[in-house]
Amino acid sequence: MGPGCASVLGWLLLAQAALQVTGGRPCDAKDFGHGSLVCACSATYCDTLDPLVLPAPGSYIKYESSKAGKRLERSEGSFQHNAKSPDFHLTLDTTQRYQKVKGFGGSITDAAAINIQSLSKAAQNHLIRSYFSEEGIEYNLVRVPMASTDFSVRLYTYADAEGDFELRHFNLTEEDTHMKIPILQAAQAVAKRPLSLYASPWTSPVWMKTNGAMTGRGTLKGSPGDKYHRAWAKYFIRFLDEYAKHNLTFWAVTAGNEPTAGEIVFYPFQCLGFSPEHQRDFIAQDLGPALANSSHRHVQLIILDDQRVMLPYWAEVVLKDPVAASYISGIGIHWYLDFLAPIDLTLSITHHLFPDYFLLSTEASTGSYFWEPRVVLGGWERGSKYSHSILSNLNNYVTGWTDWNLALDMEGGPNWSKNYVDSPVIVDSSKDVFYKQPMFYHLGHFSKFIPEGSQRVGLAVSKKCHRCDLEHSAFLRPDGAVVLVVLNRSPTDVSFGISDPHVGFIEAVAPSDSIQTFLWKQPA
Repeated sequence: MGPGCASVLGWLLLAQAALQVTGGRPCDAKDFGHGSLVCACSATYCDTLDPLVLPAPGSYIKYESSKAGKRLERSEGSFQHNAKSPDFHLTLDTTQRYQKVKGFGGSITDAAAINIQSLSKAAQNHLIRSYFSEEGIEYNLVRVPMASTDFSVRLYTYADAEGDFELRHFNLTEEDTHMKIPILQAAQAVAKRPLSLYASPWTSPVWMKTNGAMTGRGTLKGSPGDKYHRAWAKYFIRFLDEYAKHNLTFWAVTAGNEPTAGEIVFYPFQCLGFSPEHQRDFIAQDLGPALANSSHRHVQLIILDDQRVMLPYWAEVVLKDPVAASYISGIGIHWYLDFLAPIDLTLSITHHLFPDYFLLSTEASTGSYFWEPRVVLGGWERGSKYSHSILSNLNNYVTGWTDWNLALDMEGGPNWSKNYVDSPVIVDSSKDVFYKQPMFYHLGHFSKFIPEGSQRVGLAVSKKCHRCDLEHSAFLRPDGAVVLVVLNRSPTDVSFGISDPHVGFIEAVAPSDSIQTFLWKQPA
């Protein structure tokens, strides 16, 4: 270590020590004229949060973010015991127990890695700590693409050598070894708890495919149980083997990103088509046994990884086969066609049909529709969309929610097919800065306060409030504390009450365009 490194390390340690004394650092607010603020971070400064400390019994803490400019602003209050309840109040019922939470996070695409590494080391450290550490929003889920996606700068797989059924030439690429893996290792190093990684492939090598191309309509050659399907199953195992050499183990894999995309003629980026019947048989005959007979037998398998409009049909086809079902743990959903698919007729019904299989939201991004601008710096509504989706999902048995790219550039890329979108973190490498968007803080209202193992509990609404339309969900954390998230997407302030029969009553106001997270302890 040279003297320069030593002095940087010393400076960082000093800065950390100072932080522990002085508490979190405020947002360096920037207004780009899109209705709300971003928080700017650089090599020398980034807003931080204090590690969560629960309040004394009889008190509560509240974190608030708002279009008006608050960003996870902490305050404290006390429960009342004889206050008159406002007409509109929420009553906690911890006897009603629903799904347990897996967690929240984002995806380390090639584009995300390129953007993170375009920053100076000190700024990179701030970005990674913002997402994964106790001074940030404590993500615990990371989706890891297996090889290239549209958010790559080139098209590649790990086994591009024609006819290599034994995968003797299987190799991770520079995108893994120099980019994604070091970032994942850095994220794990600052995280308080182990991260849950899950992997998704976009396409197989082209020599395995019916159309001989990474894009467009095509599926695996042959049929389940044959050499093509066995080789594709083995590809998953080899991926897990190679990452394990870097001390990165996976919680789960999905059977493939958006299998319906590969059924679309001229589909513009990497895809691999599967019908539910094809996915069922591939899992029963190839992928399931390959995982079960490998050193990765504890890695969980997630089906669908596509729009929820396919449910419950997709789950019924795959999970009613007892062999396929025996290898499967969960069902992954994307948010892009949610407007076509009422949540109760897709997610709730699927949960009730198959209560032993978890539901997980595996991809979402804003700015993806052709009529929208790609990046909107300071767009509050995009954050609200995220929170609305997360709350709706959690209230319909979903166990967690995964954003798409962890970081993108000012254009919403790079993306080889120019399919640019927005991200909670936007990097301007020309200035060595990154901007934490409203979406980042909206996600933090969940990820920081609802740890893995928390359980959704009952929350009764005193009466329908037609003008105020608050959205909310309550959880019991593993440490016994209660978490309540309240979203107000309306342009007016809403007065409401919170009642916990074991503790007392809170008189609260949800400001216009705001999100709040309340936490308190229950009597032991």
